[in-house]
Amino acid sequence: MKGSSQSQSQKRWFTIGLVSAWYASNIGVLLLNKYLLSNYGFKYPVFLTMCHMIACSLFSYIAIVWFKMVPLQTIRSRLQFLKISALGLIFCGSVVSGNVSLRYLPVSFTQAVGATTPFFTAFFAYLMTWKREAWVTYVTLVPVVAGVVIASGSEPSFHLFGFVMCVGATAARALKSVLQGILLSSEGEKLNSMNLLLYMAPIAVFILLPATILMEQNVVSITVALARSDIKIIWSWEMQKGLLQWLSQL
Repeated sequence: MKGSSQSQSQKRWFTIGLVSAWYASNIGVLLLNKYLLSNYGFKYPVFLTMCHMIACSLFSYIAIVWFKMVPLQTIRSRLQFLKISALGLIFCGSVVSGNVSLRYLPVSFTQAVGATTPFFTAFFAYLMTWKREAWVTYVTLVPVVAGVVIASGSEPSFHLFGFVMCVGATAARALKSVLQGILLSSEGEKLNSMNLLLYMAPIAVFILLPATILMEQNVVSITVALARSDIKIIWSWEMQKGLLQWLSQL
């Protein structure tokens, strides 16, 4: 009985640690993005997201292949690859939209809008899996959405385009969660979260590269110039964000 009690306590603290790491990593990514886009004047959210995905690919590869934190899984079918590609595309949309919104809105307000994620998650889960939550769940979501509407009207730094991008990013994150849940639980195609990030991040880079070339043509030369004047920008932001994103998948 004593051993069982200790095991339950360890699992509980491990879960608390994971949830705390998830919150800390998400807040850290938001603050770092905000600093880059607003305070540092780096106005290239698509390239920023691409660098983020490159760092995620690197850390995932190191964790799986070098440190063997989880077994390496392979893609088993074309359908599984298409699902991962769709997930990568939606993830790109959510991160790019979120980065764009940070150019116009304070972090505190984007966090308030992000509180509506459960609403969008329940909505997409019903559309895609016909899964209905208990009526109490839907009732509890009403004051959350109402609070965001009230906060939007009283926010002194409110910006319509930034707000639209923030809502879009929130909805995309919810859709990603639903699709990710389907992929992680599919019979015969199940991947753990670390392997899913390992395959999804390079696909995201492949998607974002042409978008960066078309939309942010001079970003490479500008980034090189910034790196020459302050080399810490490479590690202090891009690698840290990749590490935070990787930690959120543990």
